[in-house]
Amino acid sequence: AFTEQVPQKLGGTAPALLALAPQAPVWGKTVFSAFADDGIRDALLRERAVHHLLLCGLEMPVCVYQTAIGALAAGLQVSVLSDAVGTRRPDDARACLDALARAGAHVLPTETVFYALLGNVDHPFFRSYTQLVKSHG
Repeated sequence: AFTEQVPQKLGGTAPALLALAPQAPVWGKTVFSAFADDGIRDALLRERAVHHLLLCGLEMPVCVYQTAIGALAAGLQVSVLSDAVGTRRPDDARACLDALARAGAHVLPTETVFYALLGNVDHPFFRSYTQLVKSHG
């Protein structure tokens, strides 16, 4: 799923990203935490029965941080993809990632999380993912 912070003012999700997940819902919001939006929270917890959230995105110190804290408070497991978050000031992101780790979130690089999801070399996406890692690493 994609969330967009005030998309009518700040713009929406990049079309190239949307094209990679054409069936994913896109929710606009005005609150910083996606879990402070009743519609998003209900869609994730009740309609989709999400138990574990993988988070990435812009503004680590604001929306990503507050969404992670809200998800933890709602009882979800949270993994923040540490190399897939943006910030204007790197020290702010590091402080937030450290705080989230202390709060119980998993703070891990994308490669670690995706190899964990693949599980072993027999997974059908193992080779293509490994090539992607090698070409961007």
